Amino acid sequence: MKKRSPFRLLLLLALPIAFSCTTVDLYEKSVSIPGHAWASNFKPDFDFQIGDSLATYRVFLVLRHNDRYNFNNIYVNLYIKGPGQDTAQKVQRDLELGNNEKGWLGKGMDDVYEHRTLLAEQNFKSGTYHFTLEQIMRENPLKNVLDAGIRVEKLKP
Repeated sequence: MKKRSPFRLLLLLALPIAFSCTTVDLYEKSVSIPGHAWASNFKPDFDFQIGDSLATYRVFLVLRHNDRYNFNNIYVNLYIKGPGQDTAQKVQRDLELGNNEKGWLGKGMDDVYEHRTLLAEQNFKSGTYHFTLEQIMRENPLKNVLDAGIRVEKLKP
């Protein structure tokens, strides 16, 4: 009887898991916050092309901050302007970044933490979309924020 490699068995077990993901990563882009202090008038914007109007998409805030960030949350507005629209739709969110029991909820390396927090989940018409992020915290500028951006994922049917 031929002896099978444990690596081969592990690979065979891992393949179904690797191909059973429920989303397809389509877009992710972040911009550096000038001076690591996010002023309310600094509004990063992003353009993204939607091709499949039958699919559901998830839009995430991608935020990186250091451990000196003063709050357990962040209030943001996401403005979404779709094809043929004159005005943008505003999505306002209060996003939890940490708490007293668990500390920072994002992934951390040294003193930097990254969060990917769901902002919207919906169907979009085909075409180009313009996304704009705005921080609406009372502290202005919002100190110790390194990067802000968006991530778009397409849910698999």
